[in-house]
Parts: sequence; structure tokens; C-alpha cells
Amino acid sequence: MEEGLAQNSVPPSGPIDKSRILDVKPMRSLIPVFPMSPQAPASGQYPSGFSPFFPFGGPQQGSSGAPRGGAIPAPIRAYRSPAGAGDGGTSMDGSSGRKNAASRSARSAAKRNKKAVGVPVDASGLVGISPAQREDGSQEVVHLIMTTFDAIRRRICQLDDAKELSSGSIKRSDLKACNTLMSKGIRTNLRKRVGAVPGVEIGDIFYFRMELCIVGLHAPSMGGIDSLHVKGEFEEEIIAISIVSSGEYDDEAEDNDVIIYTGQGGNFNKKDKHVTDQKLERGNLALDRSSRQRNEVRVIRGIRDGANPNSKIYVYDGLYKIQDSWVDRAKSGGGVFKYKLVRVPGQPSAFAVWKSVQKFKSGFPSRTGLIIGDLSSGAESIPVSLVNDVDNVKAPAYFTYFHSLRHPKSFSLMQPSHGCSCGKSCVPGDLNCSCIRRNDGDFPYTGGSILVSRRPLIHECGPTCQCFPNCKNRASQTGLKHHMEVFKTKDRGWGLRSLDPIRAGSFICEYAGEVIDQARLNQLAKEGDANEYVFDTTRIYEEFKWNYEPRLLEEVSTNDSTEDYTMPYPLIISAKNVGNVARFMNHSCSPNVFWQPILYEENNQSFLHVAFFAISHIPPMNELTYDYGIASSGHAGGSRDSKGKKRCLCGSSKCRGSFG
Repeated sequence: MEEGLAQNSVPPSGPIDKSRILDVKPMRSLIPVFPMSPQAPASGQYPSGFSPFFPFGGPQQGSSGAPRGGAIPAPIRAYRSPAGAGDGGTSMDGSSGRKNAASRSARSAAKRNKKAVGVPVDASGLVGISPAQREDGSQEVVHLIMTTFDAIRRRICQLDDAKELSSGSIKRSDLKACNTLMSKGIRTNLRKRVGAVPGVEIGDIFYFRMELCIVGLHAPSMGGIDSLHVKGEFEEEIIAISIVSSGEYDDEAEDNDVIIYTGQGGNFNKKDKHVTDQKLERGNLALDRSSRQRNEVRVIRGIRDGANPNSKIYVYDGLYKIQDSWVDRAKSGGGVFKYKLVRVPGQPSAFAVWKSVQKFKSGFPSRTGLIIGDLSSGAESIPVSLVNDVDNVKAPAYFTYFHSLRHPKSFSLMQPSHGCSCGKSCVPGDLNCSCIRRNDGDFPYTGGSILVSRRPLIHECGPTCQCFPNCKNRASQTGLKHHMEVFKTKDRGWGLRSLDPIRAGSFICEYAGEVIDQARLNQLAKEGDANEYVFDTTRIYEEFKWNYEPRLLEEVSTNDSTEDYTMPYPLIISAKNVGNVARFMNHSCSPNVFWQPILYEENNQSFLHVAFFAISHIPPMNELTYDYGIASSGHAGGSRDSKGKKRCLCGSSKCRGSFG
């Protein structure tokens, strides 16, 4: 090559000595890529159309903690659309002020989302997962992993909605989020085991198969049978440790405690079903060995999502044992293996609860303890049932049902505002929308009105905005989205639960009632009612982490990522005489619901509201609770002694003993 080939494209005359070793440096773009293969490069810059994905394990780490090979992992921001696209030009109406405001918001968002260059990422330090916790989890660790996964997934959805990310080779947000966590070693229960998985409770629900993987409940991201190699009497053999019964193979899953599970394989497709005989190999062999060894098998049931018919919710139904097996003929003629699994007695109900809820929602007439079919008397679009199967109390104390605030307190805006001028609905990424600019350029909600992150203050579209009433930026103003039920608890009075599963980040309800001042609160304190049906934003609330960690997505962490609330003024709400379902939510030191301040405008006045959102996925019939907080010094009930406080009966391992 030194004799001319490297200098020009004309080969030299005469014969070429092929015995010589040519000193040619390979092009970087020709780095071999083997998707879904253990030989795939663990990190580095990938050609267009490829991105690293590790469904069952992250890349191997060197002693220094960096991926082997010296290459820098490609951050999620590497898949963004080219910066500045669509920024040029002026608005057709010539409103330079609006353009300048949009530009300022764009610069603010760009600064916030700027890739963190040269910042070493210690995933264990960012999230708090130790090597031992990766092998064996706990309830706290599983909650942390699930919260981190969904926070990352919601953020990716937000960027996709705003078209700030190119699709790349991985299209779905759940796969991108799982890839991000697994490549950084953020997962738990890596050690496979027979029986229960530490930290995963019977009845827990999952909205994505990848969630089953990262908590160690079921490793295969697509396969229905998970297996484990164990030492047999003469040689190593394979046994089944978990199955996912999702209905793809005509599983007979109507019985609460029995599943007739169909084996895998047999040239299966949705059109022709099983067109050839299944073989006794892989998962089928594992199930066959488990039927002989009688070991416990975890069962996860896939149930159709009522809110999204194209999706499924996965319910962990506990431990089963294979009681029988046989070969059957499918409708298309192929031979299939059948396995009868029977639930181990003495476990809490899970799938049985879902079956009961289906009867309740269909108007099952003989339901025990049903008092009123709709406590709201039509004020809500979805009926709110009232149930007491504990004692003879017929109803809570009388109150007027109202879905929002009465006598709301407002404050004048510094600059006159007429709301956004969006047609139909506000569009994520449209910085000409004044409401999006007030949210620092980010649309606060993603698909299904799911809140992306806790924010100091969320600005929603108000009555003066020109967008349609069903705009996604009015998530807290459209009433209940789930079948709520007020029920009598054993020791904490009336409580609130949902007949529907609730996804993390979902809007639950607003805290409705009468807005009162500090003098009225002091009067209630003298009457002993300061903690009865009162919400006070001036209380001190336990801090917790819910938002995504920016550095996991290679974003620069700024003050914009804070989860501390910025209240324009104190808001105190009394729901004693007027209120909605929120008045029945009990306190817990380990709540599954949090509150978020929301502001929207009307006639140049801003009104502050309190909305509740789900911290995590909440199964049906689980009580909804939030942290009541502790009264601050100088306010009603704010002294350091026990006066004005109530004994806490939440039963949490983190119980503080009292609240109020």
C-alpha cells in the first residue's frame, strides 16, 4: 500500500507481492455487531440502526468499573434528532415576543438536557444498589428498581413525544429503559431460585414483561417458561421455576387455583396455531422434570388491560405445583403438551381478587356489604361505591359531595395572560404553547395522562386556553378515571381503594373541599378537628425520590430536577362538610400515593389545586394512602409535644408512630 495504493487509486504496474503484510487500519464503522449474542460488543459507538441491548445481563465490567475495551457507552441522548431542527424562521403572525420566549425555553431545555460529557457514572452510587442486593433483593430494593425503571421509561416517552429522540433500533420505551438499567447493572435477584423471590409480593402487578426481568421474577423477556439447571441423581438436569400464562397458547386459566398450561413450540403462530407436534425439549423438558420433582413453580398471569385492550397486565399469582401432564391435540392437528398446575394452599389471594372485581363491576347483585352504588350521586362520571363488610355502621358522617374546590383562593398574575392559543390539543415539543413554556419546555404528562416527574409546580391549561377540554394538559381537571370504592377498614375508619389497577404516575383525584385560612384552622384545632378531613400544604412531609436520575440518561443534573414544591401561597383545604373521595384516604408512613401542586389560570387569576398521583403500580382492592405530614412549628397542632397528634396504625415497617 505504501507504494501507491495509499496515495492514489491507480494500482502499480507489474506483479503484486501478495506475501507482504499490508498495514491497513480498519474503519471504525466496520466494528462487528452481533445482536442478541454473547459476542456482541458491550459498549462503544454503534453503526446507524444498531444499539446495545442486553436482555438477560449487562456488559462485563473491568476492575476499574468501566466497560472493557475502553470505549465510551453511547448515551440515550446520542439518538436525538439533530439540534436546532425547525428552530429557524419567524412566526407567520410576526409575533417576535412569542418567538423569543420560545427560544428562551428551548435554550433552557437544551441546557437542562445537555449530555454529561466526561462525568463518570457510578450506577450503584446513583441508585443505591449494592452487589449483594443485585443477587438477592428485598421489598425495598424491588420498589427502588421498579420506581427507577418506570421513571426512566416515562422520561423516554416524554422525549419521544416531543420528538427529541430518534427511534433507533429499539422502538419501545420499556425496552430502552430496561437496556439503560441492565447495561448499568441496576437490577436485583440475579441469582435464580426455586420458590418465592425476595421482595416480590403475591398480587404485585407489572405493566411490562421487562419489569419481570429486572426484579428477577421471570428472566425470559418473551419466553413463557423460565428454567434452572440443578444437580440430579446421576447428572445435571433442568427444572421449571416460573411460567407466564398470557393466553397465547389457549391456556385454560379460568379456575382461580388451577391452570392447564400448554407447552411451547410446535411451529406456533397466531394464524395457524400449532401446525406441528411440540418436542420434549427446553421449557417443555423443564416442566416435565418439575412434574416429577414436584418443585414449586411461580405463576404470573397475563390479564387484558381494561384501559388499553392491546396491552396486558401481569399479576404474580404465587406458587404452584405440577400435578399432572399429558399430550393433547391442538385445533390445527399438532400435538401439544399439557400441564396441570395447582396452587399451593395458604397463600394470599391474587388472581381470585381480579375475578371477584370483574363481578363487582358488572353489577353483581349479591355482593356482601354493599350499601350505596354511587356515593357521588352522579357527580362523578364513574360511580363510587360504598361498602362495609366489617361492622353495622351504615354510612360515614354526612357531607356534600363536590369534585373540586369551593371558594378557591387566587392571586393576580404579574403579567396579563389569555392562556395558550393551541388548536385542538397542546402538542408536546411545541414551544409556541405558553403553557408548555411555563413548564420549562417539558410537557408534564405522557400517554394515558401519566405524570412524568414531580415538579415544583405544574402549570395546566385553564378555562381561558383555546385548546379543547380533552387536552392532555388538563389531566387533573377531568374527574375520576378509575372505579373508586369507599370501604370500612378494621381499625382506621373509612378508607379508599380502587376496583381497577392503577399505573404508576396515574392521576387519582383532586383534594376537594372548602379553602380556609389559618384562623379557621386554629379554630378547628381547638375543637380537636385539625387532623380531620384537612389538607395543609404548610405541613412538613417526608422526602422521597420518584423522578428519574438524569445521569442515567447522560443528562446534566440541574436544579430543574428538584422534587421540592414551590408554593405561590399556603393552601389549606377542609373537606369536613364538602369534599370528594380524597377525604377518605388514610395516612401511611409508606404511602402509595403522593400529592402534587397544580396551577391553572382563569381571567388573569391563578388558582392553586392539589392533585394525587400513584407512586407505584397499585393492584385492585389495595387501599390508597398518602402521607399526612407533620404540622410545622407555629401552626395549629405544630408543637413538639404529642398534643394534636394521632397514633399511626399504618402497619408499615417505617411507621413513625404518629402523624398530624
